[in-house]
Amino acid sequence: MTGTAPRTGGRWIEQWDPEDETFWKESGERIARRNLLYSVLSEHIGFSIWSLWSVMVLFMGPQYGIDPAGKFFLIATATFVGALVRVPYTFAVARFGGRNWTVVSALLLLAPTVAAMVVMEPGTSYTTFLVVAALTGVGGGNFASSMTNINAFFPLRQKGWALGLNAGGGNIGVPVVQLIGLLVIGTAGAAHPRILLGAYIPLVVIAATLAWLRMDNLAPVRNDTGAVRESLRDAHTWIMAFLYIGTFGSFIGYSFAFGLVLQTQFGRTPLQAASLTFIGPLLGSLIRPVGGWLADRHGGARITLGTFVAMAAATGVVIFASVRESLPVFLAGFVSLFVLSGLGNGSTYKMIPGIFQAKALARGMTGEAAAAYGRRLSGASMGLIGAVGALGGLGINLVFREAFLSSGSGTAAFVTFLGFYAVCCAVTWAVYLRRPAPARVAAAPGAEQKPQLTTV
Repeated sequence: MTGTAPRTGGRWIEQWDPEDETFWKESGERIARRNLLYSVLSEHIGFSIWSLWSVMVLFMGPQYGIDPAGKFFLIATATFVGALVRVPYTFAVARFGGRNWTVVSALLLLAPTVAAMVVMEPGTSYTTFLVVAALTGVGGGNFASSMTNINAFFPLRQKGWALGLNAGGGNIGVPVVQLIGLLVIGTAGAAHPRILLGAYIPLVVIAATLAWLRMDNLAPVRNDTGAVRESLRDAHTWIMAFLYIGTFGSFIGYSFAFGLVLQTQFGRTPLQAASLTFIGPLLGSLIRPVGGWLADRHGGARITLGTFVAMAAATGVVIFASVRESLPVFLAGFVSLFVLSGLGNGSTYKMIPGIFQAKALARGMTGEAAAAYGRRLSGASMGLIGAVGALGGLGINLVFREAFLSSGSGTAAFVTFLGFYAVCCAVTWAVYLRRPAPARVAAAPGAEQKPQLTTV
């Protein structure tokens, strides 16, 4: 049922039906797993470059002349651009092919890495630093194209696991670059950020080369402007985007800000901050596939709701520690937030394809028609959801910046986050778990659509 035929730009698989169990066992699973492996590698390095400035600010001592608010804004700039580029990156997979775009998106990572090597020294203007920080946003786009591509390769019954593994392997790029930063600061000192930057240039080239040699394009994945328009009109796209702000927005926002919060609020040195910063992102990344797996077994909405309840509780611990200035308690609560946001990342992304497949079934579709509809709409919506979710990271860094400007402490920021998690709990329960609620996620053409979905 599959075959490859040469086209302009590389290898293409002409037919792809992962819901066909015979095809899946004979060849589909092997091909999908191979593409997943090299997708993870490219996305992993993309995340490292996107989060580069969470490490660069640790190298920027008093001689750089940039205060904590200015450093938070550098981080926020990278977050903002990374969120914006996720939308075009999503649709680039269908335009150019998943394998082809993985190669291009990997090579684009050379631009911010080389630029940072050139400018990373005292005396460089703050505007120049802002421009280079903005360039690192291309690393954030890699996530959207990678997730859209892998979503097309796997059957619905394995999407939670596959998407969680793909995203988790990518997310680990955050603690890895932080660990390399720790190694550089601990050995060469905080005056040598170019050592870290130089280490990533060959890694980018290796990732692009392996993607070129080992990945495939799926010909059935086409640019579908109708799917984009339909996903934009669907209430679930925006509801899931809001929930993804709470999970992934928290993960990436905290990842970028953690070291700077430790330096600013608790007086840690760059080496002390770097020795702690990587722990939360590492655990949050490792547990993301578990969130997807749990969602496969127990339902994404249940796991997501439980995650938000626990995140609210952990935020309460962080507020207590911030007021009492207790670093050990603060670390325990903050690391818990990373772990929980990682779980929620996996469960929310599992919900997306399940929602649109359920809509297809409610419209009377069956079999491959329902599966194809689910893949079509979930693929189109993932970039939008990922982009809005990543803007949550921007929000977190801006809220931290305002809190430290006004009070010199992050307490007010954490109170704001606690209120947001309470709203996320209410939305998840009301839309996807409330009983009794009609399981009407799609009405007949022309009829009013209701966003309730009781089983996702």
